[in-house]
Amino acid sequence: MSTPHIAAEKGQIAERILLPGDPLRAKYIAENFLNGAKEYTHVRNILGYTGTYKGVPVSVQGTGMGIPSISIYVHELIHEYGCKKLFRVGTCGGMHPDVKLRDVLIAQAASTDSSLVRNIFGGTINFCPIADFTLLEKAVANTRRLQLKATVGNIISVDRFYDEDIDNDKLRKYGILGVEMEAAALYTLAAEAHVQALALFTVSDHLLTGESCTAEERQTSFNDMIRIALETAIED
Repeated sequence: MSTPHIAAEKGQIAERILLPGDPLRAKYIAENFLNGAKEYTHVRNILGYTGTYKGVPVSVQGTGMGIPSISIYVHELIHEYGCKKLFRVGTCGGMHPDVKLRDVLIAQAASTDSSLVRNIFGGTINFCPIADFTLLEKAVANTRRLQLKATVGNIISVDRFYDEDIDNDKLRKYGILGVEMEAAALYTLAAEAHVQALALFTVSDHLLTGESCTAEERQTSFNDMIRIALETAIED
């Protein structure tokens, strides 16, 4: 049943799946958080694994960078492999004074400058890509239960990593907390398919202060985000 981008057979991918952009982060999650994890794909060196977390089957799949790339994987995971709960887990740039380096952000909505959303609606409607409320609510509860910290708010998914034209001051004025490149596509495709999706981020650098995390700091904060995502994923 393999697709052009995922070399997995039916039943090898769990309904609950974490989606880091970096394939090596998928490998890291599988090796450090999942029991009995087995690789099910390495097409184009984009790695995917399935194991268990606290006895519940969970998969982790790299998606690559940007809205076009994650759109391919999310479409195939939903429509070909039956994924029902999808969690983007990645890093973002902080862009608001209320957000600090190493913070965990949970995206209740994902604004975007991408034409992907506009094209779906023919440019006549500004569709708002939002998180599944049930997953969002559970993630916040799990953050508190684990005695961790996370900030909930709006982020922006951009098409260009190097973009000198974007008005960051205006985005801050309207409460945008962080910038990344994939969540708006995940939320839009999940809404179309009537499945659940949630995006969580670790702030790895900050646009206002110029700070950036060391490799060790990224891993520690990344681990907190993964724990929140996994605890949320296994709840019914």
